[in-house]
Amino acid sequence: METRLQRAAHLLDVPHLVVFTGAGMSKDSGLDTFRDADGVWSRNAPEDYASPEGFRRNPRAVWRWYLERREQILAAEPNAGHKAVAALEQLLPRVTVITQNIDGLHQRAGSRRVLELHGSVHRYKCSKNCRGVSTLTPTPELDQTEPLPCPYCGALTRPDVVWFGELLPVEVWKAAVREILACEAVLVIGTSGQVEPAASLVWYARGRGKSLVEINPAPTLINDIAEVVLPGTAAEMTPALLAALAALHAAD
Repeated sequence: METRLQRAAHLLDVPHLVVFTGAGMSKDSGLDTFRDADGVWSRNAPEDYASPEGFRRNPRAVWRWYLERREQILAAEPNAGHKAVAALEQLLPRVTVITQNIDGLHQRAGSRRVLELHGSVHRYKCSKNCRGVSTLTPTPELDQTEPLPCPYCGALTRPDVVWFGELLPVEVWKAAVREILACEAVLVIGTSGQVEPAASLVWYARGRGKSLVEINPAPTLINDIAEVVLPGTAAEMTPALLAALAALHAAD
């Protein structure tokens, strides 16, 4: 493992690193993943809680479900993996986090450049986007159990997250593509590589010759294209990789 960490450190010691993260990044903070056997979608039908149709059928249930999830997220703390990703900024000239997570834990850990492909559970918007995409509205208190009306048009408000059947935020997607094109290496942490179009960024990077290192405790679709795979959780392996990078810099 030591040799593998050292090789990964050499690959990631670049002027511009992209860190691409999924739900496994936050698992050690006590937050469930989505697609694992014991994940969120094993207990809750995504078409009921993460689709425009589900919101139209039962807006109150969806609203309350997201309030509960936001409460869980607010009670969680960034884990050692989040903190190690933030600390990479002290070693490398530019680090950009592209995340599929909606929890905001990267920002709470100290990462300064974070692109949220799937939005944020901490923001709310008009369900009709009456003033454009997205029409952001005040974030409700956790005890607000009924959907609030949009202050501009009166339509119901909803979390500013990407649901099944919806497009990713256009400007965020464009920014993510720009970062992938500009970087020299990508560190992938805690994602199955199954969720599109987000996962296509990893293949896009590899197809353009970017170095690719993966951290994940289980086999994924990305294993075959990664130059180095570090088997383990984000909280275990990311600090170890940070230490390997720091040792590399200390030796220079």
